[in-house]
Amino acid sequence: MDHRDLRLLDDDALERSSVVANSDMNRERRLPAYRRELGVDVLALLRGADRVVRRLDLCCGTANALFEAGHELGDRVEIVGVDLVGYFAGPPRPPRLRLVTASVATWVPDATFDLITCVHGLHYVGDKLGVIARAASWLTDDGLFAANFDVRSVRRADGTPAGRRLTAALRASGLVYDARNRRVSRRGRGQIDLPWSYLGADDRAGPNYTGQAAVDSYYAFG
Repeated sequence: MDHRDLRLLDDDALERSSVVANSDMNRERRLPAYRRELGVDVLALLRGADRVVRRLDLCCGTANALFEAGHELGDRVEIVGVDLVGYFAGPPRPPRLRLVTASVATWVPDATFDLITCVHGLHYVGDKLGVIARAASWLTDDGLFAANFDVRSVRRADGTPAGRRLTAALRASGLVYDARNRRVSRRGRGQIDLPWSYLGADDRAGPNYTGQAAVDSYYAFG
């Protein structure tokens, strides 16, 4: 099926979709979820630094885990959480925690980060490859980016999965793709230039490997 036969949504329409703008789905996670889902022990990683570190969590949900990290690490860490819905947990808020209600597709930070995470958030983003590339450019020289990412949710214009061509391109760009755990990561800031044009998203793709309804993203591959 060609993408022209689908009702592909642009970012504005997608973010109004009930699949994406959902205040209940995958939002109450705590710190252990980052180790389980991304293989990242957030506290151990940030405690090991010899300076104040900066952490960014994309699609942070209620930000419960960010509150936990902020209280544990105190003045040793600055934390930013970004979420489309903005249904954040209540006070007391750690002094170095900033929560932003915004789309991860358009939000731009004012500094680089030592750790950028996104737990299952890319499943509901339209231009997934664009967000991955932008996050890589926001890292410090030795920073870590880690996110859940299902390659099968990226489609060519004719509807077929991007498959091995995409995973090869990600790896050639300095990203690590873990097919078994469906994770993408990168160590150190870099410019990711994937020559594929985003066409739009399908919010009727149905459940992905998590069992939750997700979004397929369509690209014209150069």
